[in-house]
Amino acid sequence: MKYYSLIALLFAETVYSHATWNNFFVDGKASKECLRVVSTNSPTTNLASPDLRCGPGGAKPAASSCAVKAGSKIEMQMHQQPGDLSACPPKNNPAIGGRHFGPVMVYMCEVADAATSSGDCSWVKVAEDAYTGTESSWGTEVLNNNCGKRAYTIPKSLKSGNYLIRAEALALHSQPGQSYIACSQINVTGGGSTKLPAGVKFPGAYTATEVNKNIWVSNLKYTAPGPKVWAATA
Repeated sequence: MKYYSLIALLFAETVYSHATWNNFFVDGKASKECLRVVSTNSPTTNLASPDLRCGPGGAKPAASSCAVKAGSKIEMQMHQQPGDLSACPPKNNPAIGGRHFGPVMVYMCEVADAATSSGDCSWVKVAEDAYTGTESSWGTEVLNNNCGKRAYTIPKSLKSGNYLIRAEALALHSQPGQSYIACSQINVTGGGSTKLPAGVKFPGAYTATEVNKNIWVSNLKYTAPGPKVWAATA
């Protein structure tokens, strides 16, 4: 990554990105009724806040939970404005503000009832786009270049039951890091015997050192916060 001047860094620290996960798809079909829509497109920055589970205000439960057959593809979609559901955010209106670089992560947790769970559960990281050395490799830039969508395929062998899906984009252009989070409610059907492994709790999964990372340095080496991605049994 290029080296940026102190002036540029100070400017970056005063700018807040605004975005929200406000659409959800199951095998390509829009299923927003399963998404816990957050009330604001502002970030969560407090590492001790329960908002780290499913977004600002805890995000009220969705209208319903989507039945998702094991092996299906789900997609979470981000836009800058809560009411914007355009299929592919244009270059001049990206999913998350330009140069607000950071990782994009997807978590799952098994719950007794997805419609009522607070998100105080064992979260397992199932997908991640972090950084591999170029600005275009940042997870947020990958997201912008994919119409704001991040896809994940539910393992065919995953045990049937209720789950929450947690999508997070962590913008690191300023400090503290800014987390944009939302949860979706699903009921996996036709699954197998594979169970999620032990996961992490939110709040508590991230440290200040992990999320308050100065990315405006040369020869940046970066690892996304939280646990490693779970490699599901096929």
